[in-house]
Amino acid sequence: MFCKKECIAMLLAGGQGSRLCELTRHTAKPAVSFGGKYRIIDFPLSNCINSGIDTVGVLTQYQPLALNEYIGNGAPWDLDRTRGGISVLPPYRGGDHSDWYRGTANAIYQNLAFIRQYDPEYVLILSGDHIYKMDYSRMLAAHKSHSAHCTVATVTVPYEEAPRFGICNTTEDGRIYEFEEKPKHPKNDQASMGIYIFNTRTLVEYLEKDEADPASENDFGKNVIPRLLREGAALYSYRFRGYWKDVGTIRSLWEANMDLLGDDSILKRGERDFRIYSRNTARPPQFVGEGARISDSMISEGTEIHGLVFHSVLSGGVSVEEGAEVHHSVVMSDVRIGAGARLYYAIVDSDAVIDEGAVVGSPNGGRDSITVVPAGAHIKAKKGVPV
Repeated sequence: MFCKKECIAMLLAGGQGSRLCELTRHTAKPAVSFGGKYRIIDFPLSNCINSGIDTVGVLTQYQPLALNEYIGNGAPWDLDRTRGGISVLPPYRGGDHSDWYRGTANAIYQNLAFIRQYDPEYVLILSGDHIYKMDYSRMLAAHKSHSAHCTVATVTVPYEEAPRFGICNTTEDGRIYEFEEKPKHPKNDQASMGIYIFNTRTLVEYLEKDEADPASENDFGKNVIPRLLREGAALYSYRFRGYWKDVGTIRSLWEANMDLLGDDSILKRGERDFRIYSRNTARPPQFVGEGARISDSMISEGTEIHGLVFHSVLSGGVSVEEGAEVHHSVVMSDVRIGAGARLYYAIVDSDAVIDEGAVVGSPNGGRDSITVVPAGAHIKAKKGVPV
């Protein structure tokens, strides 16, 4: 056994993210770029260290190369530690109970040996594809005060979006008496964030029960949480009141990036406490040319701007040439936007080239019609289209 920990985190980061289409064709969803200089996984990792949790297991599976390289030894998040720190936990073959992860619960079950090394009292289970800042120590304190077996973090969502989530129906003191997984007609607007704190004994007991059930889909929301309720375990809701976004779709990823440009951005300028950390790419400073115009945008290191950028988020190494225009778009690293090109309501993945005079998207577009340009794509101007 390693150094005993009160609470360790298990971060589920192996999802394919198929609804992000081309953006996750060659990389895991948590490794997708966000906000100019971040990856999605930066948020839960930063939350952990800001909350005093210094032991994190990251469970990977789909297209893990870019994610593994990005995480490295965990130094950007102060998780390069000899006692604890960060550990990447891919699926493996080596026994009766080891194979590809078959669901969120099975992924944790296959890594019970990792958990037991630290003999924790509590296990925090996280998802690697959400944008938010959260102090998990407050959730842990609430869990203890209720003497709960499991605490589920919830957030208020619009009623029209509630059928996308697991919905927690609770008593006045927050005890969960019913959990509905993606109901067609939800009874309230309190959605599970996919964040759970378990007493370790409870977690092990119910994962073993779930694994022994041949009818189970090995999923926390579909199987483990309902079983806890059926058997009378003490489940409580921890209501989170800050910004939270599930960025599992093109629309939600674009919206979350645009949310950064508002006055109440999750990345508040000048904030010293509870920062979001990321791996530094050591690029040179931005360069803004004499004829450039930039408004209501986030411009990252290494960018070179000679054209117009409006209400957009640009990652490092992006070049916007003279006469080019970028409107309401998310442009990832090392993209070249040629002279006279125009981008509207688009997400452009890394290393793409937008030729001179090319047009991507429509000025009449919006959140429901986001154009996606894949990584490394070369978009050429259409013949006969005036620049």
